[in-house]
Amino acid sequence: QVELVESGGGPVQAGGSLRLSCAASRNAYRSACMGWIRQAPGKEREWVARIDFVGSTAYADSVKGRFTISKDNAKNTLYLEMNRLKPEDTAMYSCAAGSAWYSGPVCANVGYWGQGTQVTVSS
Repeated sequence: QVELVESGGGPVQAGGSLRLSCAASRNAYRSACMGWIRQAPGKEREWVARIDFVGSTAYADSVKGRFTISKDNAKNTLYLEMNRLKPEDTAMYSCAAGSAWYSGPVCANVGYWGQGTQVTVSS
């Protein structure tokens, strides 16, 4: 059973915007923490944002002020609004859900991972 399914990625020019969506199963959506992670070729995986069950959010410094994470409880869907995109934002973006979180943009005890959606930002 697929628990998390991302969509919304694609090619975009620098300065542009994209909104990623992560449709979650009921079990995954009930997790205490949900977040977005990205990984570019040759680079380490990076958590970019997380939101906990009370709606508190945290962001990586590299995306703060440009990305916004949100949830739609009626649709069991997690979003990542990405504005003023830069070529260095190019990566595979995945959503994840875990049972706890850290003060930074990281969920702990991740039990659910999505397959990812590719974002490619051209200069």
